[in-house]
Amino acid sequence: MNMKPYNPVSLLLAGLFALLPVLAGADTLERVRMSNTFNLGYLPDLVPFSGEEGGKVSGYGIDLCLKIADRVQKELGLTDMRVNYQAVSADTAVGAVRAGEIDILCTPTPETLERRKSVSYSRPVYTAGLSVAVREDAAPALVRVLSGEAVHTGPTWRATINQGLANHTYATIEGGITEDMIRDRMRKLGVIATLVTVASHEQGLQLVAERKADAFFGERMLLQSGLRKGAYAEQMRVLDTIFAFAPVAMAVERGDEDFRLLVDTVISELYRSGGIEQLHKQYLGDLREGARQLFSVYALP
Repeated sequence: MNMKPYNPVSLLLAGLFALLPVLAGADTLERVRMSNTFNLGYLPDLVPFSGEEGGKVSGYGIDLCLKIADRVQKELGLTDMRVNYQAVSADTAVGAVRAGEIDILCTPTPETLERRKSVSYSRPVYTAGLSVAVREDAAPALVRVLSGEAVHTGPTWRATINQGLANHTYATIEGGITEDMIRDRMRKLGVIATLVTVASHEQGLQLVAERKADAFFGERMLLQSGLRKGAYAEQMRVLDTIFAFAPVAMAVERGDEDFRLLVDTVISELYRSGGIEQLHKQYLGDLREGARQLFSVYALP
């Protein structure tokens, strides 16, 4: 019988090619096991949710991810697992999760149908939404109306609200649903006021700080972050009112149910144990009662 000569190089190549489908299809936990590294992605400029200062990464979302990292290490039985921090931008974050460059996006983001085409999401870890920033010395009538206080219970309530809102200048992001909502509310209430639009939250907050606008409507997470980073933090505040809710969560690899289950288990346990409330107080301040009531909804049994 004629046999081809033994070729160790060919056998080695064949073995490597045989491994390719396994490596390419490896899930998050297997990827961590093979590399002994857990990669945490974060947005470096979204304090207090995630930020970097003096070479140290910290924040509400970062601490949550470290709790998840502890569980991953325990589940995989790794004694010296490395935790790697990788900064990403808002434009590259989803792509980095999808490509497996990061194992989880620690900065909470809103879940949308478009994003779910590329990534999956954990249970919500924070309730964001549309809110408003004003100066500390803002007109009391304006603050009362924006805070939703019942300043008048008689049939002239609409006129009372109008009086509190009228003759002010408001700012919001140009071209978004917030602008549409505010214009619609002003039209329905007959409010005579000025609405200016800006390109960023930073510009909107600056207008209020410089008294060029009386209030700035924007995403609550970004308002809080902007005030913490800005030089005018002591001059302004974000009101507790949320005009539209948007739960935010951590993005993970799409279709990886084992890892997503581990993440959701850690988050649910933190809700039940009070761990998330402690982190909220540390980074974000005291909880609003409405937010606390959502804990039982967000935590899986």
